[in-house]
Amino acid sequence: MEQYKQEFIEFMIESNVLKFGDFTLKSGRKSPFFMNAGSYVTGSQLRRLGQYYARAIHDTYGVDFDILFGPAYKGIPLGVATVMAISELYGKDVKYCSNRKEIKDHGDTGILLGSPVSDGDRVVIIEDVTTSGKSIEETVPILKAQGKVEICGLMVSLNRMEKGQRGELSALQEIQETYGFPAAAIVTMEEVISYLHNRDFGGKVYIDDTMKSSIDAYYAIYGACSCREGE
Repeated sequence: MEQYKQEFIEFMIESNVLKFGDFTLKSGRKSPFFMNAGSYVTGSQLRRLGQYYARAIHDTYGVDFDILFGPAYKGIPLGVATVMAISELYGKDVKYCSNRKEIKDHGDTGILLGSPVSDGDRVVIIEDVTTSGKSIEETVPILKAQGKVEICGLMVSLNRMEKGQRGELSALQEIQETYGFPAAAIVTMEEVISYLHNRDFGGKVYIDDTMKSSIDAYYAIYGACSCREGE
């Protein structure tokens, strides 16, 4: 595992973004782990977060694209922090764009924030985490409505490796199958588990054998086929 991925796992723990325990997800599933990107609240946290996204995007898609699109609302600070990091780390000025939840009819009108999207633009989408893929169902039509754009890929921070809305595939696999563009994550839960299992971090073991058993039981029910095959 790359060094920056190990650092990112530790960063999620330090920022209280990735937690382990008993949680009820929006889907109704009972999960032994939970991620909330809304817990990144300080300037230094957002700067580091943008750098991790920038490295993952660079390693996965390169930086030869025009616009980084972060769907409202959590995608807005993610997009801003990441284009700043891409400029800082790789010397490439990528434009940021997001959408409004409601179309503005005065002043700066329209549905978009930041850069306009035009024919021929190459776009990477950035999100915090994708469990079901529903947000992409809303995002792709918004982008396609702006013109003939090329969606180069999607980057999320954590791949939960759970079944999506259909069958046995994960949400990221379903997105690739449905829309024809790649989808990737800074880290997967498989990497998180491998790195944290029985590891003392800050005087605490976050994934001991008991927690590992709870996670395994969760994935036995909700894990995507690739996750279960990897166990």
